[in-house]
Amino acid sequence: MLTLPLELEREFEVEVEKLEEFTRMKYVTSFERNARRESLLEGIEVSLEVKFGSEGLNLLPEISQIYDIERLRAILVRIKTANSLSELRQFYQSTTSE
Repeated sequence: MLTLPLELEREFEVEVEKLEEFTRMKYVTSFERNARRESLLEGIEVSLEVKFGSEGLNLLPEISQIYDIERLRAILVRIKTANSLSELRQFYQSTTSE
């Protein structure tokens, strides 16, 4: 990993901000996407364990195959209202097949 000197890093950030303003689109690096995905997976893991106990963790291998950030967010939110693991599985399987 390459670390820019602080002055160059700030200059880079300013240029990215200008570009974002111009295009009205936020640029998200692959590192940021991966970090968001990992954070969501960690949240899902904790939520599954808290709500469904260790049995809930059995869904993690399947859910970990999902790379769409919005779908992972939807799964995390859905855990709150899901009454069973099969209901949750049905939800994320239907959202990944769309």
